[in-house]
Amino acid sequence: MKNEVASQVDDYIGAFPPDIQQRLQQLRATIKAAAPDAEEIISYQMPAYRLKGNLVYFGGFADHISFFPTSSGVAAFKDELAEYSTSKGTIQFPHAKPLPLDLVTRIVKYRVAENLNKAELKNNKKKS
Repeated sequence: MKNEVASQVDDYIGAFPPDIQQRLQQLRATIKAAAPDAEEIISYQMPAYRLKGNLVYFGGFADHISFFPTSSGVAAFKDELAEYSTSKGTIQFPHAKPLPLDLVTRIVKYRVAENLNKAELKNNKKKS
């Protein structure tokens, strides 16, 4: 039996045309593989992942998929993201190009390490 959040994410993805659904499912699977301990949620009316805080979000649009790895995730991979439209915390992957799933994996793993390190520092401060 699927949980309610997974059903909500399935519904979100299912609202798009089949070709975009396939891309969104690829991105979802890539995120889940890179962060298997992350909790899948719906936040800001889109799929999101949380692990010791917000991790990443993604959303489908008519001409691109937006991937939201926070400002630190964009900044850390700035050079590799040069061919994509970016803003402070967002990367746009146009539908006309294949998704850079290896890059997404590395960004998600970076964000996991970042969140775990922040949580550990916070935990150590409490113990002091």
